[in-house]
Amino acid sequence: MNTVHIKKGYQLRLIGAPAAEVEVLPRPARVAVVPERLRFVKPRLTVKVGDRVKVGSVLFEDKRHPGVFYRSPGAGTVSAVSLGPRRLVRHIVVDLDEQEAFEEFGPIDRGELERIDRLDLIDRLMAGGLWPLVRELPFRDAARREARPPALFVHLDNLDPFHPLPPVYLRGCEDLFEFGLRALERAADAPVNVSLAKENAAAINGLRSRITHLYTGNYPAHDPGVLLYRTKRSAAENHSWFISGQGVLLLGQFLQEGRLPTEQTLVIAGPGAQTPRHVRARIGAPIAALGAGEVPAAGIRCVAGGVFSGQPAPMDSFLNAGETSLVYLAEGAESPPAFRWMLPGREATSYSRTFLSSFTSPRDRSMSCNRHGGLRACIQCGFCARVCPVDILPQLTYKAALAEEVEESLSHGLLDCVECGLCAFVCPSKIDLLETLRRAREAYYDDIA
Repeated sequence: MNTVHIKKGYQLRLIGAPAAEVEVLPRPARVAVVPERLRFVKPRLTVKVGDRVKVGSVLFEDKRHPGVFYRSPGAGTVSAVSLGPRRLVRHIVVDLDEQEAFEEFGPIDRGELERIDRLDLIDRLMAGGLWPLVRELPFRDAARREARPPALFVHLDNLDPFHPLPPVYLRGCEDLFEFGLRALERAADAPVNVSLAKENAAAINGLRSRITHLYTGNYPAHDPGVLLYRTKRSAAENHSWFISGQGVLLLGQFLQEGRLPTEQTLVIAGPGAQTPRHVRARIGAPIAALGAGEVPAAGIRCVAGGVFSGQPAPMDSFLNAGETSLVYLAEGAESPPAFRWMLPGREATSYSRTFLSSFTSPRDRSMSCNRHGGLRACIQCGFCARVCPVDILPQLTYKAALAEEVEESLSHGLLDCVECGLCAFVCPSKIDLLETLRRAREAYYDDIA
């Protein structure tokens, strides 16, 4: 077992951490898939309003990857297909039946798992709609079926504030995790690295023998891209695969039962949540149902996927499979109080040492979505480089990307970027470096794909 020490990064301490107990939420009246929050995916719809579907029926196929299907998380009637600009598919809603029917894919046992051909196993996972949970570095798109990765990374925890804790979602599921992990070993045919924060190692003794890497450090020390950057020995390893711990459970459950899993463990938390907690809920559940009675409707923003890595999700939206964090943050006042620039900032949440809060004892604080300032030119403060966990120079990469100097941005480490968002968070000029770097990476990916 290796220990990796990550010296850079930043620990954002916020109030609203979830309780360790798990609440089982009631079955919702409807569920949905939200393609607009599925990165890179270009849906080809296979259903229309009024169609009857089962749990596991195909809703759409990814045009870029024929054979990669996205399936219904519930059985019933397709009640809505919402389209946005340029016919962007926003969500596909299914009103649930009282008694839900399942598509059957056929279970496999441990003996069959050891005999099955590697590509046949991948085809089974692709047919079941779960293959996109396995992603490939450096672009983080769904892993290519034909590729043979140099390694596969499984991250059990997530240091982005408010994500399910490994001791919580793994409790009672150790055998299922072992089965899913073995399936991934067979599918990848490569070394599998299982990582966990050193502070959580004692809480999951049942799986301690499977942990290959313990890490210490601040967010985003958990990220597979960060661990790869710190441990790789050759450039060939840049195309490693990765998956979350809960993703392993979903894959293992699908293979064992031959049915699409319908539940996952979520965290509902954040400064705006009245009762931060872990919940067991339906995949594709409405956000309004998940947070019913938790927060006031006005003045609160819902973020699906985490504070740094998530996306805004309206109250009338739904949570996809793999989105295991629902964070409530106050929008923040549109106009700051008078003479705010003169206040000492005892409660300010900031990376800068300008405020008095940086000299007080560390403690959890609140935070809003207000940017607290307007966009200004880069002042070369170096804050972004100071927190970057993969040692790139974000400010120079950003300028090269804006100038469309592809080779220069690549030489600065554009493809090493793990999209953690810290550069944008600490920037005193309020520049959204993350969005610019992300667009540059996607443009380059489109060119070479």
